[in-house]
Amino acid sequence: MIKSIHILCALALLINVQLHSQSPYQNVVIAKQMSAFEYPPCEPSICIDPTNPANMVAGIVLDRVCTSSDSGKTWVSNTLTSRLGVYGDPAIIANNKGDFYYFHLGDPGGQGWSGDRLLECIVSQRSTNKGITWSEGSAIGSNAPKDQDKQWAICSPNSKQVYATWTQFDKYESTVPTDSSNILFSRTNRKAKKWKKAMRINEVAGTCADDDYTVEGAVPAVGPDGEVYVAWAVNDKIYFDRSFNGGKTWLQHDITAATIHGGWNQDIPGIMRANGMPVLVCDNSDGPNRGALYICWSDTKNGTDDVDVWMTSSLDKGSSWSSPVRVNDDAKGKHQFFPWLTIDQATGNLYVVFYDRRNYDDTTTDVYLASSTDGGKMWLNERISDSPFAPTPDVFFGDYNNISVVNGVVRPIWTRLHNGQLSVWTAIIQK
Repeated sequence: MIKSIHILCALALLINVQLHSQSPYQNVVIAKQMSAFEYPPCEPSICIDPTNPANMVAGIVLDRVCTSSDSGKTWVSNTLTSRLGVYGDPAIIANNKGDFYYFHLGDPGGQGWSGDRLLECIVSQRSTNKGITWSEGSAIGSNAPKDQDKQWAICSPNSKQVYATWTQFDKYESTVPTDSSNILFSRTNRKAKKWKKAMRINEVAGTCADDDYTVEGAVPAVGPDGEVYVAWAVNDKIYFDRSFNGGKTWLQHDITAATIHGGWNQDIPGIMRANGMPVLVCDNSDGPNRGALYICWSDTKNGTDDVDVWMTSSLDKGSSWSSPVRVNDDAKGKHQFFPWLTIDQATGNLYVVFYDRRNYDDTTTDVYLASSTDGGKMWLNERISDSPFAPTPDVFFGDYNNISVVNGVVRPIWTRLHNGQLSVWTAIIQK
């Protein structure tokens, strides 16, 4: 009898380990740290070619560009270069013609934090051959000695325009009360060789401390009729602005889309720096929710020991927003953080990737995918990482993960820590 109990306990333990260590999806490493002398890979961005989902491009801190021509099963890694410098915050997007764009921070002086030209501009580089080669790059928002940081971008559905938003600091990390941060916007044509003069679009400025009172996390989206939308965070609010003339003019007063409880700067055990900044998307599909707007973020509404992922939506071009829906479906009391939202423009289905600790009582972390087929009302959660990892607060994980979806081809991207080294992964998912 005792032997039988021991066998049953062993089987139960084995099943539990399998449930907490296996994913139904193949995990693929995109980049890993090869030596202690290189900048550890983190803060990744990924984009699928809308014209051929087999082609994918990923950008990884500090200056990596990775390409795949077999749907993400294998990757080729190269170093991105530009006369304007390449210094992190990668954001990869593509238009509906198959052009890729790589946005990153500029460092024309090439000296990093030891020089005085880091953050002098945002840089955009274009590739017309699936990420194999890239243009030299064009500067966005140059306004020395002010600093330009934390950009994102979007292409118009007709592929004729590219829109970018970011934060301008009077002086990055300054605590001088008269120094401020603002959200800037610029646009260019498909070739992206020259950008329009940057314009401020936020109504209320923030501080420069790179904290909750700093305006950050601006993400643009484009609607079916060419509307340009932007959402960002400051203090405990998510603000929203829009333009109906291609970004030439904006609302006089920003719209408050949601409360971000506890602010966007969040304390996650084991993570050096974590944020719950908003991600905005718009449904351009021919589905029932065409034109709908969605904002995803994480916050401490349920307590500082329970960071959750949330979603709000708008059906009237951002004039009003729904009550937030909780995206993660676990019991309360565990952390879900670093969410990123995307939409499949072929179907209107929504996908969110995030780190998740629902299965553990410590800092052990899985990666989860949440999907919704009804406009964000209900969410299906599933673990997509093969095995968990435990981060340490002395290792920088970056400020975000990312995800791209084209016609049911789903490719999340995330950073993990193993044996003291960082690596960047994806999962092969077909919906």
